[in-house]
Amino acid sequence: MPDRGDELFEVRVKKREQLIARGVNPYPARFKRTHTNQAALHLFEAFELEKGKTESLRSEPVRVAGRITAMRGMGKASFNKLMDGTASIQAYLRKDILGAQYDLLPDLDLGDFLGVSGPMFRTRTGEVTVEAKEIVILSKALRPPPEKWHGLKDVEQRFRQRELDLMASEEIRNRFRMRSTILHSIRNFMDNRGFIEVETPILVPIPAGAMAQPFVTKHNALDRTLFLRIATELYLKRCVIGGLDKVYEIGRVFRNEGIDFKHNPEFTTMESYEAYADYHDVMEMVEEMVSTAAQEATGGLRVKFGDETLDFTPPWPRLNLRQAILDRTGIDITPFLETLDVAKREGKDVAEAETLAATGLAAKMREAHIDPGIRASIGLLVDKIVSDKVEPTLIQPTFLVDYPKEMSPLAKQREDDPRLVERFEGFAAGMEIANSFTELNDPVEQRARFQEQEELHKLYGNEDFDRLDEAFLLAMEHGMPPTGGLGVGIDRIAMLFAGERSIREVVLFPQLRT
Repeated sequence: MPDRGDELFEVRVKKREQLIARGVNPYPARFKRTHTNQAALHLFEAFELEKGKTESLRSEPVRVAGRITAMRGMGKASFNKLMDGTASIQAYLRKDILGAQYDLLPDLDLGDFLGVSGPMFRTRTGEVTVEAKEIVILSKALRPPPEKWHGLKDVEQRFRQRELDLMASEEIRNRFRMRSTILHSIRNFMDNRGFIEVETPILVPIPAGAMAQPFVTKHNALDRTLFLRIATELYLKRCVIGGLDKVYEIGRVFRNEGIDFKHNPEFTTMESYEAYADYHDVMEMVEEMVSTAAQEATGGLRVKFGDETLDFTPPWPRLNLRQAILDRTGIDITPFLETLDVAKREGKDVAEAETLAATGLAAKMREAHIDPGIRASIGLLVDKIVSDKVEPTLIQPTFLVDYPKEMSPLAKQREDDPRLVERFEGFAAGMEIANSFTELNDPVEQRARFQEQEELHKLYGNEDFDRLDEAFLLAMEHGMPPTGGLGVGIDRIAMLFAGERSIREVVLFPQLRT
């Protein structure tokens, strides 16, 4: 038995052929509108205020267009709804006005694009309507749109055919308008603070700046292996080294890792670097930036997220990482960091010192009923404790501060406790939304940290570690000022403001399993 969709496709193809046989081009190159639909509606409302409402009132002619979303015929007259990117407007089509053009209506379907021109009036039911003096078929749709009232129910289809999702739902269209507002707000915020927007390479020789697995590609002309960037950090720091004191970049980064409700292999970040700033300065900037974006994108500082109401009003609480872990698990990570520090001072190699500290922490995690998983570094173990036991409890916007050095090879150590670095992560609704360091600017220490990362990669082959980038180290050796760095997850912010728990809902075309 033929598929219903195939039958509809064949019917529409036949209508297309009929239009062509009539000498009608169903795909003309242009249609000059005088107004968007929304602008036309506003124009008529202003016209009514000036002239006074009367049933016979007609405006000057307008030319508007859109996708046909409703058709209602009454013999020698018909009402069509046209939707463009701004609003829906009704068109009134009459045979005695359109003449031969009215005979084209049987070849029109829902989903087709139509242009109309004529004066506007208000019907007896109160709807602003264009009285069509001329119609132009702009695009014949060969497949029907999604069912109007119910939209797409198949979640996978919504993501695989996002155009249908957008077509079916004003809510979805508004969600991505809001995402655009977020980006616009953040750009304006950074520009107004004196930052300049720059662009750094996406194809890179060394995938450094984060602990993540890269995508690998090949440049044929250069005959070399390149990687899609996993972060913009090192190139942006090189801009600061060169004298651009305040820089930021909004763009895609790529990590060849798992897919879940918080992670997509390609995602959008805003990274910024400011000379002569530290992580305290950056914390204040993040509070102000996110609260400003919330105000502009949602209309307020309090946003509904599931059963919670998130309040982005600054200041946000600052929680010490060590204390937060201790409060929620009973595990004090300090002795294990001390074990690692002492072992290194005593001259033990990286592998021996790491194994000693990580083994002890893993045992403590088991006592607290936290699975440490397969043999892992102390940095990964602390990260797992935070992810499993701390992060889910951070519902209101909150900063976790002062991380172990082993988790942050690019961050500057605290002067009062060299086992820790000046780093914070921002959380809301149990998700990380921001990450920041007072950046390490000692090239000798940075080289040592990178070399240690290389050693750890040999020891823990199943883990991701940062990579040594000689070009960056060479740049640092020319002198880098004290700098505060920041990375913000744009997709996560969009999730929060939209009240969505899945990243797929705020990425237009997310990656999906086949």
